Amino acid sequence: MSAVQDRVIETGYAAGWRLVRALPLPVARALFRAGADRAYRKGGPGTQRLRRNLAQVVPPDRLEATVRAGLRSYARYWMEAFRLPSQTKEQFLGGFKISAEHYDWLKSAVADGRGVVLSLPHVGNWDAAAAWVASNEWPMVTVAERLKPEGVFEQFVAYREKLGMEVLPLTGGQRPPLDVLGERLGQGFMVALLGDRDLSRSGVEVEFFGGRTRMPAGPAILAIRHNSPLFAVDLSFNETQTVAVLRRVVPPAEGPLDQRVKLTTQALADAYAAGIAEHPQDWHMLQKLWL
Repeated sequence: MSAVQDRVIETGYAAGWRLVRALPLPVARALFRAGADRAYRKGGPGTQRLRRNLAQVVPPDRLEATVRAGLRSYARYWMEAFRLPSQTKEQFLGGFKISAEHYDWLKSAVADGRGVVLSLPHVGNWDAAAAWVASNEWPMVTVAERLKPEGVFEQFVAYREKLGMEVLPLTGGQRPPLDVLGERLGQGFMVALLGDRDLSRSGVEVEFFGGRTRMPAGPAILAIRHNSPLFAVDLSFNETQTVAVLRRVVPPAEGPLDQRVKLTTQALADAYAAGIAEHPQDWHMLQKLWL
C-alpha cells in the first residue's frame, strides 16, 4: 500500500468520526442501514465470509435473513463507534443494560483487588461496554491489533483512550502485553480481551459450533496465573441499548498449566457459543475462523 493510499484511508476514518457525529441520529441510522443493505446485495468478500461463518450457527432456512440482519448490526456498531466520542457519561450509562446481579459481580471483583478478566467474542458494541465501565470509574485496559496503515491504528488507540481505557498494542510494544496485563490485574484493573479469533496462529484449538478453530490463550492464562475472576461477556443490541450478559468461567484448580488453559479456553468457547446462538445477527465475524 502506497503512502498516498495510507493517507486516503487515514483521512477517511478521521472524516467519519467528525461527520457521523454531526448527523442527526435518525439520518445516521438510515444511512448506515442503507449501506448494510447495499453490502448485502453486492455480496463482497466480507459478506461472503460472514455467510460462511453464520452457516455454522443457524439452519439454512434462517441463513439469508441472519446475514442481512448481521450486516445491519455491524453497520450499527460502526455508526455508534463514530458517535461515541461526543457522548456524555449519562449517555454511556443510559445506553447500556446489565442486570443488577451481573453489575454486582463486576463491582465485587474490582473491590476484591484481584482485577477481573473479561473475554468476549466480536458481538454487539464492545466499545460502548468499555465506555460504560469507564463511566462507573472502574479502570480498564485492553489490547489492540496493530492495524495498517499506522495512522488508522493511532486513531483507534486515541478513540478508545478517549472513552476511558488504556490500550496496549498487540505487537511492537516495549513489553509483552501479557506482562503488562498481569500487572494491571494486580492493580485492580478490568482486563478486556476479544477472545473468539486467534491472531497469533498459536492459540488453543477448541470445538466451536461443531467445527474446530483456535482461540487465544491469553484470557485463561491471566485468570489462572493471577487468580482473577474470569467472565465470558455476551453483548447484543436491543432497539436503543447494548445489552450485556456475563457467564462466569472457573478454571480447573489442579493439573498442568497447559491442560488447565486448554480446558478453560474451551469453556470460554462454549460460553461464547451460548450467547451467539441467542442473537447470531450481532456476531460480527467477517474473517476466516474455522480450521
